[in-house]
Amino acid sequence: MRKYVTEFIGTFGLVFTVGMAVFKAGGLAPLAIGAVLMVLVYAGGHISGAHYNPAVTLGVFLRGKMPATDVLAYWASQLLAALVAAWFARFIANPAPFPAQSLAGAHGIFAALLAEFFFTFALVYVVLNVVTSKDQPNNHFFGLAIGFTVTAGAFAVGSVSGGAFNPAVAFGATVMGLFSWQNIWIYLLANPIGAIVAALAFRYLNPDDDVSGGLLSRLPKFPVSKPATTPVSEPTAGQ
Repeated sequence: MRKYVTEFIGTFGLVFTVGMAVFKAGGLAPLAIGAVLMVLVYAGGHISGAHYNPAVTLGVFLRGKMPATDVLAYWASQLLAALVAAWFARFIANPAPFPAQSLAGAHGIFAALLAEFFFTFALVYVVLNVVTSKDQPNNHFFGLAIGFTVTAGAFAVGSVSGGAFNPAVAFGATVMGLFSWQNIWIYLLANPIGAIVAALAFRYLNPDDDVSGGLLSRLPKFPVSKPATTPVSEPTAGQ
């Protein structure tokens, strides 16, 4: 239960900050969002892993670092927190009427799909490498890496897709009216695919960092070429 409460608190803090920052901070919103994610990751990482994102949960599960029995409970905690946070942010900010993020036309939709895919991939890839890799045990920079990934993504493609990279954030933003309900499928499609590809990339690049019981561990390992070695000639007499 402690893990689920931690996920609720962290996701609430993230989605609430997203709403308040977008309503009140304008162009500096990505800094606030990345900063709050960083501190919440440090605060809850030792309890739940500090996912605060269904896509991250999916990637960590595929990696084999969480049991299947926790996945649905994590998702439920994250989505419930997003719903509650969205209501509070909308109530406190009390914004003037505004249009939702516009993704009109085939190009706008396809661009948003790609933007959400690329930066969800980046986020999950960073999480798997800085949090779950056996080569970086007990590091102290994981929160910075995760927070700055989201900040960079929000600055880079926020105007294209809204910069969610997180189905819970997308859900909360839609409840707040920042996103349109007719576009929610973009995030529900692109974010999980980005997480799956990130987990596959991690497995390929870290073939010896395999967790028994992980879903991807059941797949055959990617072939990894070994560097050619140059034979060393033995010295002869007189040399």
